[in-house]
Amino acid sequence: MSQDTQNALVLVDGSSFLYRAYHALPPLTNSRGEPTGAIFGVANMLRKLLSDYATEHLAVVFDAPGKTFRDEAYEHYKSHRPPMPDDLRAQTAPLHELVRAMGIPLLMVGGVEADDVIGTLTRQAVEAGFSVLISTGDKDMAQLVNERVTLENTMSNTRMDVEGVKAKFGVPPERIIDYLALVGDTSDNIPGVPKCGPKTAAKWLTDFGSLDALMARADEVGGKIGESLRASLEAIPLSRQLATIKCDVELDLRPQDLQRQPADTEALRELLFRFEFHAWLRQLEAPADPPPVPAPPSDTPASHYEAVLTEAQLNRWLEKLERAEVFAFDTETTSLAYMQAQIVGVSFAVTAGEAAYVPLAHDYPGVPHQLARDVVLARLKPLLEDENRPKLGQNLKYDASVLANHGIALRGIRHDTMLESYVFNSTATRHDMDSLAAFYLNQATIHYEDVAGKGAKQIPFAAVDVERATEYAAEDADITLRLHQHLWPQLQATEPLRKLYQEIEMPLVPVLSRIERTGVLVDVFMLAGQGGELERRIHEIEQAAYDCAGQRFNLGSPKQIQTILFDKMNLPVIKKTPKGQPSTDESVLQDLAEIYDLPRLILEHRSMSKLKSTYIDRLPEQVDPRSGRVHTSYHQAVAATGRLSSSDPNLQNIPVRTEEGRRIRQAFIAPPGHQLMAADYSQIELRIMAHLSGDQSLLDAFSAGADIHRATAAEVFETALDQVTPDQRRAAKAINFGLIYGMSAFGLAKQLGVAREKAQLYVDLYFLRYPGVKAYMERTRQLARDQGYVETLFGRRLYIPDIHAKSAQRRQYAERTAINAPMQGTAADIIKRAMIAVDAWIQAEQPPVRMIMQVHDELVFEVEEAFVEEAVIRVRQLMSVAASLNVPLLVEVGVGANWDEAH
Repeated sequence: MSQDTQNALVLVDGSSFLYRAYHALPPLTNSRGEPTGAIFGVANMLRKLLSDYATEHLAVVFDAPGKTFRDEAYEHYKSHRPPMPDDLRAQTAPLHELVRAMGIPLLMVGGVEADDVIGTLTRQAVEAGFSVLISTGDKDMAQLVNERVTLENTMSNTRMDVEGVKAKFGVPPERIIDYLALVGDTSDNIPGVPKCGPKTAAKWLTDFGSLDALMARADEVGGKIGESLRASLEAIPLSRQLATIKCDVELDLRPQDLQRQPADTEALRELLFRFEFHAWLRQLEAPADPPPVPAPPSDTPASHYEAVLTEAQLNRWLEKLERAEVFAFDTETTSLAYMQAQIVGVSFAVTAGEAAYVPLAHDYPGVPHQLARDVVLARLKPLLEDENRPKLGQNLKYDASVLANHGIALRGIRHDTMLESYVFNSTATRHDMDSLAAFYLNQATIHYEDVAGKGAKQIPFAAVDVERATEYAAEDADITLRLHQHLWPQLQATEPLRKLYQEIEMPLVPVLSRIERTGVLVDVFMLAGQGGELERRIHEIEQAAYDCAGQRFNLGSPKQIQTILFDKMNLPVIKKTPKGQPSTDESVLQDLAEIYDLPRLILEHRSMSKLKSTYIDRLPEQVDPRSGRVHTSYHQAVAATGRLSSSDPNLQNIPVRTEEGRRIRQAFIAPPGHQLMAADYSQIELRIMAHLSGDQSLLDAFSAGADIHRATAAEVFETALDQVTPDQRRAAKAINFGLIYGMSAFGLAKQLGVAREKAQLYVDLYFLRYPGVKAYMERTRQLARDQGYVETLFGRRLYIPDIHAKSAQRRQYAERTAINAPMQGTAADIIKRAMIAVDAWIQAEQPPVRMIMQVHDELVFEVEEAFVEEAVIRVRQLMSVAASLNVPLLVEVGVGANWDEAH
């Protein structure tokens, strides 16, 4: 159906899209806790249809409540389906109100399904000379397709005509009922023929011509599947009846009556205000025509990708970029290592579906003429360095570092689709571009391996044919732009998420880039000495393990460890693998190590070997030959709670409580004339707990500057502060931190080495003395159950899908996560705010201070010796005001010649 025809009818399967939107989108709610995600998805799909199709004839059809004729014909029809979730049921009536307020006819007919109403209207419309577009995600509707009827799945951006039905199902539309009768439908509980899949059904119908012919000649079908067919002959007619859409429903109106009406602006405004669809509300109240809504994604636009090979082409694109409100930008490079990477080409997009790639350093036989890299980058430099020219990208921190290798300081970084997705929903999908395109745009992208090959046969991008490289690189810019057009309105519609994105995550991008490029100095000679000592220690552990086992074995082999521990030594089996074998994972060995020497030695061997291979052996190899420093990569979009992570090397995992870990930190050194300064938030998550819970005793203890673990011990054990014993303080510390992470009495008992009953008594006493903490935990669990997510102090959301899991274990883990996430996430937000503030001071005043590492709740700096005292004061002050809590944020600062001394 053409998009501009007036003699057309658009029929929307509202029930299909209601469920699809509910499961496809995160569980959105308004500030009153009312669920709105399914409403948001369906409403935006309808707005897209209204934008795409100029027809005045359309309707949205929903299932009516109550039984249908299919339920009467077959008592098990749809009996396997769970009842409609409460949060979805709550959205149904408000969605109906919204559809009517938009001026769209809405139909519900009792005794039949939405499919039957659509089928009847489709038949009537075709007879009246209409062409029909059915917007649905239901495969059953394929039986209605003909030369005048097309299906469109707006949520997956696919359309299906007669040829499309044949391509998808292997049979024409007139055989879809037969096809469905054979394959059945598990969601509707239509029996079908057991073991008959789509390929078998299509083959049978092709070979025999129809279902009736197949049934008449069922004896000709051999094998087990033939037996299954013959055993199902009596049931097949019922399956066919259930799968057949009824096209003769008695309706009170005709297709000609389904006319779009003007929107009820006042009712629409009230509903949008209630649902808190702020972007749509702003567009409704704007004097100009509202821009098209990008979510859910529209049909993939016809793409026009251009290889820029001449100066005239470059000039034309530079003019476009100068005029653009925002443009997507991407680089193709020689390496993923940002310190060594050189630019091979750059790509741009200003309008969805239109993008350009400028090849600059491709090198292969027959490569076409390319513009000179230095010349092009020189022309781009003013634009890329202009703070007032907004740029958009996917993981722009990497591109900023690569541009820095060419003397360009990227400014005006306004949007990053990786971070838009991460802030919108950190757990819905991975946040790389290919995953985002598939998840949000339902589009498969060209992968790097598609153009450069895999494994040993992979070629450098510079050796990729320019034409193929253009398809890949320009698509990257185009997809990035379209992802932004999809995600940004959704962030704008939720004010806390917008602020989190614009005030924390985006400003952090250049800060992290500067930290990464600065790097940290490492003493490789010290590491070499440590490596020799650690190697000897590992050898001693191996010998002790062999002595314990009475034989030599591979301490790195789970299979051999399993044989020694459980077959030979008959140690108790604590846990089994999915295959039923005794488990040798970390937790099992830790439990066994409390009693037996060999598991303890194996754990010690694992720890030592990992430290040696990960840090002592690897760090010298990671020193950049030009800077002489180690440069990690920080990742903003990995940890669901908002914490930063790092890789190559991973600075977060260097142990701080073991001698070996501290020695590795000694190798992180200050250059001559400088000191390392480490600033660490003290007990930040406990302080956040005090703030969030409002427990007066906790607030008083922190405000008074008391030793919180000693204060807790005094409360729990009802003793004077100066009478608290070391064991009591140790127990209180375990309780304080354990409860943050959802530790049970069983876990506490294990950690303290006491009976479970005694540990439970400690927990009960704790909650008795700190009732606000218990109330906070109960309140947070309930909040997670009600709205499906919890929030940090700054509005970061963590969705908890397992909060309603049937499995008690999964549900309890979800509850623990719900309690911990606001504290851990708020701590992450606070240190990010601190990094932004400290970096702003450094950039504005240019003191002899460089921020070189972020590890958990700690920032590490390189400071000129003469400026250390002032740096301590200034950094402590900036970090302590990074958030306004009801308790002080205490920042402990240490200084030394190396990281261990400074910690």
